[in-house]
Amino acid sequence: MIRRFGTPPKTGQVYKPRPGAYVILLRGDKILVTRQDASDKLPEPELQLPGGGIDPGESPITALHREVLEETGWRISKPRRLGAFRRFAYMAEYEKFADKLCTIYLARPVCRLGHPTEPGHTAVWLHREEARYMLANSGDRHFIDLAHF
Repeated sequence: MIRRFGTPPKTGQVYKPRPGAYVILLRGDKILVTRQDASDKLPEPELQLPGGGIDPGESPITALHREVLEETGWRISKPRRLGAFRRFAYMAEYEKFADKLCTIYLARPVCRLGHPTEPGHTAVWLHREEARYMLANSGDRHFIDLAHF
């Protein structure tokens, strides 16, 4: 059984499956996260683990490398799977309700190629303790404690 985080699903609401791959990027006692700016779809800025949805026909690892580069500007080492969790959410940017299956990986950032190319994203380094409290998603925060090389 996969652990669920966040608010429970709304009764009667249809949620479409949305698999995603996310990563904890460790360098010493710091973690590289992405800051998504506030917008008309996101009322407050959020700190998130880099990653995102897996496109049809795309492998989770390919999606992870693509998303990390888009959201942080970094290339990463070989990711190692830590676990997975589910959360039910309204995805304002897509205007749909999603049953998100979030697979969490652990990797090291190895080469910064430039700035994020995803609009509204900024790469941010946080101390591990800060990340435990500042990441917007409780499932992401849970996996911070499991992240060890």
